[in-house]
Amino acid sequence: MNKFLIAPSILAADFSRLGEDTTNMIAAGGDVVHFDVMDNHYVPNLTIGPMVCEALRNYGITVPIDVHLMIKPVDRIVPAFAKAGATYITFHPEASEHIVRTLQLIKEYGCKPGLVLNPATPLTYLDYTMDIIDVILIMLVNPGFGGQSLIQGTLRKLRQVSKLIGLSGRNIRLSVDGGVKVDNIAAIAASGADMFVAGSAIFGEPDYRKVIDDMRRELAAVVHS
Repeated sequence: MNKFLIAPSILAADFSRLGEDTTNMIAAGGDVVHFDVMDNHYVPNLTIGPMVCEALRNYGITVPIDVHLMIKPVDRIVPAFAKAGATYITFHPEASEHIVRTLQLIKEYGCKPGLVLNPATPLTYLDYTMDIIDVILIMLVNPGFGGQSLIQGTLRKLRQVSKLIGLSGRNIRLSVDGGVKVDNIAAIAASGADMFVAGSAIFGEPDYRKVIDDMRRELAAVVHS
């Protein structure tokens, strides 16, 4: 499981033609649809819910959908996203009263569960969860808004988590979100990431394929270095 995955965030897409825009992104080389769910409670913004996820599936989107829950509480919305077609469901441990129970709930509904760690979230949350998670998402910015710049100190956290995954012996995806661009994706990959969420860096450009191709070119240099 060493393939790098590009996961464009539809938070930055054109919502007046979301199905078409998402399809164009996939045709340009996107591997995964990243789905940012914000509740104006856990984070200071309000975005989209299960109905939009289901609408994309009904439109014909077949690639994995990576649902990032920035909401509190978590458990009540998990079944709805699972039924709407989510592949991955990740959440912030601070937003769940019983983290393992929430991870088990996601698994029970047939999705791949994961934890999201903010820049200042301690790694101790991983001590008792590594055996049941399929993805760890490291936030390179504080969650809530798109278009932010990467916080450099988060790369150290990324390297620490990459080492923990290696020690676990499990095939756990290490995803990153926030400030990912063509000019820094190689450094992020070198720190251990293998799935890259990018919003405005892709959807904010007129040629999605050029951006994704440029990202893959940078990633290929990491693979062969």
